[in-house]
Amino acid sequence: MSTPVDDPLARERSHLASSRSALRAMREDVEALDITDVTANWVNAEVLARQIEERVKALADLSDTPLFFGRLDYLHAPGAERAEGAGGERFYIGRRHVHDHDGDPMVIDWRAPVSQPFYRASKKDPMDVALRRRFGYTRGDITAYEDEHLSDPSEGARTSKLLQQEIERPRVGPMRDIVATIQPEQDEIVRSGLSGTVCVQGGPGTGKTAVGLHRVAYLLYAHRERLARTGTLVIGPNRSFLHYIEQVLPALGELTVQQATVDDLVAHVEIKGTDDATAAVVKGDARLAEVLRRALYAHVTMPTEPVVVVRGSRRWRIPAYELEELIRELLDRDIRYGAAREALPQRIAHAVLVQMERSGEAPDDRVQDAVARNGAVKAAVKTVWPAVDPAKLVLRLLSDAEFLAVHAEGILDADEQKAILWAKPARSVKSAKWSAADAVLIDEATDLIQRTHSLGHVVLDEAQDLSPMQYRAVGRRCTTGSTTVLGDLAQGTTPWATRSWQEALTHLGKPEALVEELTAGFRVPTDVITYASRLLPHIAPGLTPVMSIRENPGHFEVRPVAGPKDVVEACRELLRHEGSTGLIAADTRVPELAEALEQAGIPYLGPGEETTVDTRLTLVPASLAKGLEYDYVVLDEPRAVVNAEPDERTGLRRLYVTLTRAVSGLTVTHTGPLPTQLA
Repeated sequence: MSTPVDDPLARERSHLASSRSALRAMREDVEALDITDVTANWVNAEVLARQIEERVKALADLSDTPLFFGRLDYLHAPGAERAEGAGGERFYIGRRHVHDHDGDPMVIDWRAPVSQPFYRASKKDPMDVALRRRFGYTRGDITAYEDEHLSDPSEGARTSKLLQQEIERPRVGPMRDIVATIQPEQDEIVRSGLSGTVCVQGGPGTGKTAVGLHRVAYLLYAHRERLARTGTLVIGPNRSFLHYIEQVLPALGELTVQQATVDDLVAHVEIKGTDDATAAVVKGDARLAEVLRRALYAHVTMPTEPVVVVRGSRRWRIPAYELEELIRELLDRDIRYGAAREALPQRIAHAVLVQMERSGEAPDDRVQDAVARNGAVKAAVKTVWPAVDPAKLVLRLLSDAEFLAVHAEGILDADEQKAILWAKPARSVKSAKWSAADAVLIDEATDLIQRTHSLGHVVLDEAQDLSPMQYRAVGRRCTTGSTTVLGDLAQGTTPWATRSWQEALTHLGKPEALVEELTAGFRVPTDVITYASRLLPHIAPGLTPVMSIRENPGHFEVRPVAGPKDVVEACRELLRHEGSTGLIAADTRVPELAEALEQAGIPYLGPGEETTVDTRLTLVPASLAKGLEYDYVVLDEPRAVVNAEPDERTGLRRLYVTLTRAVSGLTVTHTGPLPTQLA
């Protein structure tokens, strides 16, 4: 049956059906590949089979996800000054490239250069685009479209209704991609080059997490071979957050990006203990790096005896002063402790070979290697440059007051040293009650001994909560690569939270990074962000408040209640709306609210668990709310959220986080008085 000429929607649906068929054919072509004649051995066969499997997964057609979301009609024929690929042609913009059996494109990847005007073109700068069309979808089927005639001066600029609807669309399940709604200022960050590090300061709802994830997807598209060799990593604040975002990159066809928390990166020992705030702040201070360096290199001692190497009937003697010269040369080179220790036997062996040559012998490299393995040389190296276990080094620093005092002199004062010393020293690395901050110190010591492997690109989200030593731990993983740093200074909820991005970037090892600020709020309703912004002068003075661009002001209510039953009733009311609901409360109040929900017969999930059509309520401790979003939120007892933190500023920052998790509506319930800063 032919498509009516005068029915644009029918034509677009026909193109969608044809594109889906073409994608299915592409996937079947990959599945039909026969690799039996192209693999030399079973290892190659396994690698190739895995690559084919990943390619098949990347070509999956997600039935509820639009294959394309926009269309560009260009004005002119190709030319040197025109956009790449343009020629009065029509391009459908989607999540991945799709071509027909002749190789002609049916859908263009959103990351391709020809797709860029979909995000950047405007009335002021149409970028050679005659028409930009956006599509509206319902469960994967095209139900509407909306046109902008960018090169028509008679048509004024207007807000896209479909764009607003997509931004405000209710959510059930994990975080979605935003390829259909990327804004020009976001697109500029997404498409920034691989070589530079970018820091994105963004308030709640500005899309900074999505921007970071889409930048990874873009970089993998633009630099696939390089990043395939060097690797990419997304670092989040906790497992719940990583679970929440884990479907974004696979939905864009990217399956190779690793995800981890900072604790995962430094998991050298089992975490069994916790630090009080004072100890954690000191342990997280960058000055500890110098304390560790001093303690490590204190193991190097200058020789007092010569090295005598016996080979056959000859004895070769390297005097102590010459050994000292070799050691000082290695120290002056400032290379890793372990690398220098490995180099020292070869340096000693070379000195022996010089003596051999002077006596008329002609030794070769094999002789030098043999001398380096000589028992006398190995014994000398063990004495002057002993092997050091990083965990044992940190164990001694935290257990031995004298050892710490010697190496922290002039760096940490007496109170700071006392704060980090264990009251009861551990007997071994295995029995020690290591804290998360201790693990970061061990990671620092490990890197002083042996260089940490560097990745091609690292995304660091919720970065404002990291300590200087944690920044150093992340920085070690991208010394030869670049980083996308994402965060909001107003949401720093640790005692060591970042005070400025410049300071943080210096600890990261990227002081030259470009800092971009996102201030347009796409996710948080106007009334909600306006209320939450009352806290900004108290938690981040000078920071630009987020300005919501939502036309819908959203539901907002501050409601006095008598107890948990009334809080549950507020949840029940919000669950009548479409989408997800989060009940956020101070950690200590979660058990009481959980019991009230159970008594009321309302099923609920924990943070990170995937919502379903039947279970749309998540009970969230305030300490785990950061980075998560829900269509509707009930925030229980703001004063309790503040009081749960060690100081008021940190408590108010935690409150700011919890107030800004709602996408469509917020109900604040309280029995006691609200914090005065919200007045």
